[in-house]
Amino acid sequence: MIGTPDLPLPGKGATAARLRGLAALGRADPVAARLGEGHADAVAIRAELGDDGPRTAGERWGVWAAVPPSVRAELNTDGWRLTGDRPWCSGAGWCTHALVTAEADDSIRLFAVTNQPPYAVPLDGTWPAVGMAASDSRTIRFTEAPGRPVGHPGEYVDRPGFWHGGIGVAACWYGGALGIADTLRTSGKQDPHSLAHLGAVDVVLGAARAVLAEAAATIDADPTAIQQRLALRVRATVEAAATEVIDRVGRALGAGPLCRDERHARRVADLTVYLRQSHAEADLEQLGRLAAADPTADQDSSW
Repeated sequence: MIGTPDLPLPGKGATAARLRGLAALGRADPVAARLGEGHADAVAIRAELGDDGPRTAGERWGVWAAVPPSVRAELNTDGWRLTGDRPWCSGAGWCTHALVTAEADDSIRLFAVTNQPPYAVPLDGTWPAVGMAASDSRTIRFTEAPGRPVGHPGEYVDRPGFWHGGIGVAACWYGGALGIADTLRTSGKQDPHSLAHLGAVDVVLGAARAVLAEAAATIDADPTAIQQRLALRVRATVEAAATEVIDRVGRALGAGPLCRDERHARRVADLTVYLRQSHAEADLEQLGRLAAADPTADQDSSW
């Protein structure tokens, strides 16, 4: 049974501990990290947006915000109601509650929704995945689901914590890469090529760890700043590192672990899918535009 992590909130002085906790989840199991990160992100979002809705023991939260216009929110005499099909709902059968984006007349809004029929029903056959199969990221069909507004219209994406959450996902990717690198570290192979691959893995994981540590310090130093450029840079760095780890471990060890070590093979498949939560070149283009608009932003006088 996957638990819900109890992690420090970002921007409160212990962001590094939060990222280390997410990385530890990723190292143990990328699926557990995906679900645990969603729950931890929901907790942080509710705190940041001042949601003081009711809480019960054992709640497991997700953040289901992909393709916002796929769900419509209408304000009726008895409150807000959400209707539509939302894809990519990780923990479709695990989450008891979720933060769900929906299109309303005034803007994209965020709502807290209880994940229960007949209002919220996971659709069978909508997650035929191999990688991240256990994340159960099915499509949820909402039918007149009661929703409690969380924050103001548009505030979900405009707040500083949106980018803090994106960095949290990168910490999970980093942890997943550590888990794959562990297979090479413990393989006992000492030939020159394997050692060269291990050295290269150590380099890229060190770079990923460094940018995560910098991000944690930056967030704690100014929690109210919009850290879009930092988040995009961190995510791109960690994604590249994790991709290289997958490639180098495979080249060093061959097909054996992928074919005979179920845990390693599942971890590789899971992390490969998880990394595609990145928007790849689209994110790099966005980062390039930000860098071009402010070429002096990285001139740090402390160096």
